[in-house]
Amino acid sequence: MLPVAEPWITNRELDYVSDAVGRGWISPKGEYVREFESEFAAFVGSEHALATSSGTSALHLSLVAAGIGPGDEVIVPDLTWIACANVVKWVGAEPVFADVTEDTFLLDPDAVRSALTTDTAAVMPVHLYGFPCQMDSILLIAEEHGLFVVEDAAEAHGAAYRGEHVGSLGDVGCFSFYGNKILTTGQGGMITTDDDEIAERIRLYRRDGMSRSRKYFHEVVGFNYRLTNMQGAVGVAQLERAEEILAAKRRVAAEYRDRLADTPVRFQTEREWATPSYWMNAPLFESGEDRDAVVAALEDADVETRPFFYPLHDNPPYRGRQSRHFPVSMDLYDRGLNLPSGPLLESGDVARVCDVVRGALE
Repeated sequence: MLPVAEPWITNRELDYVSDAVGRGWISPKGEYVREFESEFAAFVGSEHALATSSGTSALHLSLVAAGIGPGDEVIVPDLTWIACANVVKWVGAEPVFADVTEDTFLLDPDAVRSALTTDTAAVMPVHLYGFPCQMDSILLIAEEHGLFVVEDAAEAHGAAYRGEHVGSLGDVGCFSFYGNKILTTGQGGMITTDDDEIAERIRLYRRDGMSRSRKYFHEVVGFNYRLTNMQGAVGVAQLERAEEILAAKRRVAAEYRDRLADTPVRFQTEREWATPSYWMNAPLFESGEDRDAVVAALEDADVETRPFFYPLHDNPPYRGRQSRHFPVSMDLYDRGLNLPSGPLLESGDVARVCDVVRGALE
């Protein structure tokens, strides 16, 4: 079976992990975690990079460090992974969903403006499937209304907006290194920021609220959200190969778009201000029936697929909580699909997938 995503692991990752294990540094203490943080900060172009146990914990810590809590609202795109809403609830705030644009699948700045209230404290643009959001418009709204900006760049390592890496544009950027992401540590995350105070608060809360100057003295109710040195070792190796991995992802995306150019299939629009990293190749079909026929044909051909994220407003924990309608996110979910997108895909693999798609549509 062709998997929808797979990590690209080489002997370099194995060598670094073996080194960490051989030295006995397998917990969060160790040089690889510090090196991973330092190199990732340079990769993104931020002053600080702070490793976490997951992308979800990165989002959660960011809201905690910003002081978001009860009585606050955080605007979240309706089409994204549910952790974006869950972390808002964890801090006692309320997620407010905003629709996305039909061409890019990304948070619609006009919908953000419509969702603003006097309680809005933050906005969380998600660079979905590796495509950068329209950050100029979102940052302008944030500046006008004093909003904290949490960039969810979990799926967008290496993507850029007007030449600047995503994760360096908002107050904080949050990345995931889950096994199916562009860069992986198996599980893990990273927070990037230029704000010294926010970075210091993240360090405090990340390790159970323990004081950095007084051992086993805990200043706040914190969390155990650290990355292990073994994971850091994998991250260092992956980061050293980042350009090679990104080049492979872009090659796969270009081949999909070229091979399906004369079909009714439509991909996320590539704006002139965006340099995507193509975490997922996400075609949109003319109807849900067409999409379902393609899914069935690919399954018969031993090709794994995955649906779009189910719109957040209609998931049971959030259903009926808002009076707004989200026609775009619902339509995209009904007609969208994620195709195999791993960096190890060869041209023949992409051709095989496209032949099945074309046959199902015909």
